[in-house]
Amino acid sequence: TLRNAARGLSTEQLNTRLAPGTWSIKEVIVHMVDSDQAASHRMRRIAAEDMPLLVSYDENAFIARLDNAAMDANEALDLFDANRRFTARWLRTLEPAAFARVGIHTQRGKVTLGEILDIYVKHLDNHMVFTDGKRKALGK
Repeated sequence: TLRNAARGLSTEQLNTRLAPGTWSIKEVIVHMVDSDQAASHRMRRIAAEDMPLLVSYDENAFIARLDNAAMDANEALDLFDANRRFTARWLRTLEPAAFARVGIHTQRGKVTLGEILDIYVKHLDNHMVFTDGKRKALGK
């Protein structure tokens, strides 16, 4: 889980970038909060609106310009977990046809609610590979 990525790490370790241009574990955690909240909002808009425009955001600008090192990792993890629980509960209330509803993403074009859900399930898995490797490099 994402929470395991931070378990047993000091603040310094959470904020360590192993190489220039890479993200720290805390930056990955905060990024997952940002992206999951965006995905939840996009899915809700697709379910509620007809062909909503889904605006992308620059994740690298969020890392470069926002002081993620100052954020509390446990608060971010609590928010991530709460959003995932809320979204999962809400998704279970939908009729199957809702997952075929479409929105227009500014980078991807037409996307269904189901496709966005699939992207964000895999998104966490992709970042867990990174955090697992970083933990090993930090001796954890």
